[in-house]
Amino acid sequence: MQTLSSRFLALLFLLIPFFAHADTQPLAVPAPAIPHVVPSAPQVSGTSHLLIDFDSGKILAEKDADSRVEPASLTKIMTGYVVINELTNGNMSLDEMVTISEKAWKMPGSKMFIEVGKKVSVRDLIKGMVIQSGNDASVALAEYIAGSEEVFAQLMNKYAKALGMNNTHYMNATGLPHPDHYTTARDLAILTKALITKFPEEYKWYSEKKFTFNGITQYNRNKLLWQDPSVDGLKTGHTESAGYCLVSSAKRDGMRLISVVLGTNSMEKRIQESQKLLNYGFRFFETHPLYKANQRLNDVKVWEGSKDVLGVGLKNDLFITIPRGQYKNLNIETSLQPEIVAPITTGQELGQLHVSLNGEVLVEQPLVALSDVEEGSFFKKLIDQIKRMFSSIFSFLD
Repeated sequence: MQTLSSRFLALLFLLIPFFAHADTQPLAVPAPAIPHVVPSAPQVSGTSHLLIDFDSGKILAEKDADSRVEPASLTKIMTGYVVINELTNGNMSLDEMVTISEKAWKMPGSKMFIEVGKKVSVRDLIKGMVIQSGNDASVALAEYIAGSEEVFAQLMNKYAKALGMNNTHYMNATGLPHPDHYTTARDLAILTKALITKFPEEYKWYSEKKFTFNGITQYNRNKLLWQDPSVDGLKTGHTESAGYCLVSSAKRDGMRLISVVLGTNSMEKRIQESQKLLNYGFRFFETHPLYKANQRLNDVKVWEGSKDVLGVGLKNDLFITIPRGQYKNLNIETSLQPEIVAPITTGQELGQLHVSLNGEVLVEQPLVALSDVEEGSFFKKLIDQIKRMFSSIFSFLD
């Protein structure tokens, strides 16, 4: 009986923890982390294509982006860029009247239907070029600005070089075929970003859906303007040899993408493939502004200077494009030079900013001085040199 009682007490002892926690919630088991999966970029027909984020420059999809191709009427993006530069530089105004030459009037291909000898405003010619893709309007503007289309093409090439369009060369203002007239998908993206960045107000012309001139109404050939309300530009192009091309840009929830699709086999296909790229970029990626240019990100110790502390930051705004839902996993670190000694000049590189995601480095940017620091007085320098010497000794002993 004593043995049975002992066994009962032992069993009761073992069950005490169970009863003690009977009314509490069971221990939570952490759910396994689910990796964020981004599918491969979609297959896109045509000779080449490129999809980039406007702010960060992140490439989200590409195929043969550096292959030289015939730009066709995408040439007019550069024609417009030169024209708008002339306007903003004060070399002409929108209300100035241009006398139409016989060459401009006779241009083959797409037209705004200007007449030889008539006067047309710069404003109307720009809209005829941007909205109606008029070859006649493009030549009329080129001749008005540079005296001839040939000299205007030289201006186009100078602007291309200044923008870093290293695989582009222009022979005319229209995009009519020529063996030495070529560009690439990447260069077109560079040009598009420059146009939107430098001329945001004038860029709005590229979203206009129709234009009426001389009693004739023509509609913008970029049908994405009707299909996708986030699309606000930019330009179509087509010749038999170039195929059907489209450079487009769209903005959703503060994120802007630039899509370049070249060499498709139909008007419908260039729209379809461009929409495919834009939807992919917006669906699976997000862009965040991290820091502004010249924003004070850190303070550093300065030795032997007129002041002891100096702010450091970035030269340019920093945006980051990452897979959707991954912002919380970003890791941002800084590394600075071990000893910073005056004199220091504004913009001098003093360290690095490192941005990584799940162990992969995404961006590295130099940290630069945000102000000058002159040399300190003789005694300030002497004191700091003594401090540095003792600091080195104690560091060595440690």
